[in-house]
Amino acid sequence: MSWVLSDVLLYGEGDRVDVRIADGRIAEIGSGLTADNAIAGDGAILLPGLVDLHTHLREPGREDAETVETGTLAAALGGFTAVHAMANTDPVADTAGVVEQVWRLGLEAGHCDVAPVGAVTVGLRGETLAELGTMADSAARVRVFSDDGKCVSDPLLMRRALEYVKAFDGVIAQHAQDPRLTEGAQMNEGVNAARLGLTGWPSVAEEAVIARDVLLAAHVGSRLHVCHLSTKGSVDIVALAKARGIDVTAEVTPHHLLLTDDCANTFDPVFKVNPPLRTQEDVDAVRRGLADGTIDVVATDHAPHALEDKETEWGAASPGMTGLETALSVVVQTMVETGQLTWRQLADRMSETPARIGRLDGHGRPLAVGEPANLCLVDPTARWTVDATRMASRSRNTPFAGTDLPARVVATFLRGRPTVLDGKPA
Repeated sequence: MSWVLSDVLLYGEGDRVDVRIADGRIAEIGSGLTADNAIAGDGAILLPGLVDLHTHLREPGREDAETVETGTLAAALGGFTAVHAMANTDPVADTAGVVEQVWRLGLEAGHCDVAPVGAVTVGLRGETLAELGTMADSAARVRVFSDDGKCVSDPLLMRRALEYVKAFDGVIAQHAQDPRLTEGAQMNEGVNAARLGLTGWPSVAEEAVIARDVLLAAHVGSRLHVCHLSTKGSVDIVALAKARGIDVTAEVTPHHLLLTDDCANTFDPVFKVNPPLRTQEDVDAVRRGLADGTIDVVATDHAPHALEDKETEWGAASPGMTGLETALSVVVQTMVETGQLTWRQLADRMSETPARIGRLDGHGRPLAVGEPANLCLVDPTARWTVDATRMASRSRNTPFAGTDLPARVVATFLRGRPTVLDGKPA
């Protein structure tokens, strides 16, 4: 089956063109093209399919919050053609058997590719390295390893992990959170936490771990990726590490690009997240870092929770927010509409670079003839209001409910097959 996307702007630049898709690839770019099926772009922007380095799909173990089926459908509706599924499932994805189970569930769902993230340590307990090599050699071909949700706080264990993954060009994605500095922490440490009577989460708890880990990565000559960076100090440390030639990359979430710790004033636990929402100064810093390339990618940290785990008092609520269906729009609002990123740069931060970090072949590729047709078509003029009850995710814990956002995904193609058409599941 062939398709023509007519009258579209590649990366939002240049003249409008037609793009013909056939046999899973971009077959032709020109004008007046025809195919079995057509989508009138009317000036819509064509991007390579988005790639998320940080998604929680909850299966196996917490299918009440999300499944691979529902999570990847949410991803496709958000313009994603590949997601990296974090390891904090039940059982933990610390063996070849579990990562292959998650990978095969992704194949069966068919909405987008699922790249499982393997745990760094057995059971996420931070005591013994997991089967890193076995997971790398499995059918899932794991290249990203993380104990996300928990920090690999033991420096010797972190060093060993960094050394181990060099053998197969892997990367350790660190959840930078010193466990002692954040005992009982509920929100960002500062004026708001003091006024609300909530235990504060200091910026240094994140920054100290990043500083240690970039030095370890430099020492062993390995790749380090910093998960959900959130503070001005963290941006400064990563910038310094890159200036010294250390192989470190970093991500920021959409919610840390927009929301601040003022949101906690309502005591609505939908705004409870790990790392916590920070100050406006931090928001401005991570935006600058994303714009100048210090921060390499946007990653959603899509963290669905069952109703009883989120709609409770603040102290008992689980941290985390959903984000796959709103990520593109939030980045457009915070970075494109403010002039800090072009659409071409958005494609780099949300597709090309995350695919490169995760070593995903076929994703984040140029919009050129012969390339795999993993594509996302976006209407930049559309506006929509977030309705948590109408999202594909099984969970409803979006911090953007009721928010008016710009840009809407019109269509998503996975290897030439539509997964989303007219903003709806294909």
